Amino acid sequence: MNLLSRMTGPEQLKALDERDLPELAQEIRDYLVAAVSRTGGHLGPNLGVVELTIALHRVFESPRDAIVFDTGHQSYVHKLLTGRHDFSGLRQQGGLSGYPSRAESTHDIVESSHASSSLSWAHGIAEGRRVTGERARHTVAVIGDGALTGGMAWEALNNIAAESDLPLVLVVNDNERSYAPTKGGLADHLATLRTTRGYERFLDWGKHTLARTPVVGGAMYETLHGLKKGLKDIVAPQGLFEDLGLKYIGPVDGHDIPAVEAALRKARAFGGPVLVHVITQKGRGYVHAEVDEADNFHGIGTINPETGLPLEIAGRSWTDEFSDTMLALGRERADLVAITAAMMMPVGLQPFADVYPERTFDVGIAEQHALTMAAGLAFAGTHPVVAVYATFLNRAFDQLLMDCALHRAGVTVILDRSGITGPDGASHHGMWDLAICGVVPGLRLAAPRDGQHVSSAVRDAVQVGDAPTVVRFPKGTVGAPIEAVRVAGGVDVIVEPDDAAVDVLLVGIGSMVATAVVVAGKLAAEGLRVRVVDPVWALPVPGELAALAEAADRVVVIEDGVVAGGVGSQVAYAVSAAGCTTPVECLGVPREFLDHGTRAQVLHAAGLTAEAITARLN
Repeated sequence: MNLLSRMTGPEQLKALDERDLPELAQEIRDYLVAAVSRTGGHLGPNLGVVELTIALHRVFESPRDAIVFDTGHQSYVHKLLTGRHDFSGLRQQGGLSGYPSRAESTHDIVESSHASSSLSWAHGIAEGRRVTGERARHTVAVIGDGALTGGMAWEALNNIAAESDLPLVLVVNDNERSYAPTKGGLADHLATLRTTRGYERFLDWGKHTLARTPVVGGAMYETLHGLKKGLKDIVAPQGLFEDLGLKYIGPVDGHDIPAVEAALRKARAFGGPVLVHVITQKGRGYVHAEVDEADNFHGIGTINPETGLPLEIAGRSWTDEFSDTMLALGRERADLVAITAAMMMPVGLQPFADVYPERTFDVGIAEQHALTMAAGLAFAGTHPVVAVYATFLNRAFDQLLMDCALHRAGVTVILDRSGITGPDGASHHGMWDLAICGVVPGLRLAAPRDGQHVSSAVRDAVQVGDAPTVVRFPKGTVGAPIEAVRVAGGVDVIVEPDDAAVDVLLVGIGSMVATAVVVAGKLAAEGLRVRVVDPVWALPVPGELAALAEAADRVVVIEDGVVAGGVGSQVAYAVSAAGCTTPVECLGVPREFLDHGTRAQVLHAAGLTAEAITARLN
């Protein structure tokens, strides 16, 4: 780390001799492999952008020039080059964020890890600086080819292209992947550009060869140059971008620092919006990532850096339960189809896709399209299952409301990573879904408390053909089954007091049922009579809950979603509407953006541990 240790900011990088840059790049890769293997994180994407990030910081003047990273998981190299060398606590409580963080550095701008937004951010920054008279400052957006599948990116491009003199550089980091290989028409277009780099070389050949041809050579070259647009369409069809009015530079080898620097300097000098197409290799320089066909070590847990193998074998996950259920349902129902937004493997749909490829749709990072497409699939006689991370449902609320619910579409939405997710921080916590879904007319939502209830909930959900259904479950290893002692009108009674009278009715939602059981034991040890129930289908609130509330002195709802507008508030309304005067207390995630840490640490900070809840209820 001789060179890397000297990189306390971009100034030191700019002062480095160009001949030393390959050595610096190797030091960065060695550091990333060693550090991220100990903590887990996004290794593959960062190994792929080492040279690109070096070039960006040598050509532009961050933070005077704003560099916006789309999604942000590829910002580790940027962190190192801006002086953040302690990765020992990466994605851990009190340590570095796995994404850009304004609290860490003035070089960081966009903290949200939701994709496809960087072009809009960059457009706004550039326009704002023009309005305030700071036209000499450049704005750079770094967006992956996967993020370009999101519609928001194209909305931004449409507006950016109308600006002829905005100092804005759009860098497309093209590694053919998001999590998995990028798919769709744009991916095909970029693939064509990757494989047809001959345009500039062809013109150079023509200029030098024809110039030596007597009499007609010069005229032939002028004619050839006049056919520039037609030649580009044949030899390097970048017309998709140029037809929008964007200057296009590339494709450029993203691992050739001088070439990338030259392209970026050319773009910086142009004086208007320029798109620089850079080709990189995800996982570059680490053989285990390079040969990983699944996702090139996109996101890893702790691993042995020598072998690339995980140090701990995780148990069966909530996602595994869903995945197996989908595969079984696929065999039983020919009308079942699956949709995901560039997350086939993370949400457990890959086994289904392997067996039923014609019934599986990966729409790219386009959650809005996924939900409305699902409504269309339902209209056509299928039952679509849309599997996404819970945090990304936020992006498709209008489509869930107006396209699915308004049209009574039989669409099932699977929300993986619901509630508190942990190390990925504020924009990855899936804590808003319960409040969002609670305002959608006709929608039914299940929050399974254990693995076997994931399967039963999914099976029940796909039976509903006249309204959207949602099944949500958390990240991580599924616990032991939690059996009910009896069922009361669709509500599972988990803990029943010996006495018929009940001091506290604890309503656990999803994975918080296990916490409610522990709280019940602690309260019972202090002499309180406690009943624990799981509504299973939490939305709309089962009518039986009002009757159970009538028999208790107080009701306490425990959920791992945001408490404002969550299931607890729905229970309180339902109890009051039934004429029951039993007070209802809502315990959930505060209406705040929560930092990164383990799930247990974040729940502790939110006061949602069994100990904290017990103390509060005493």
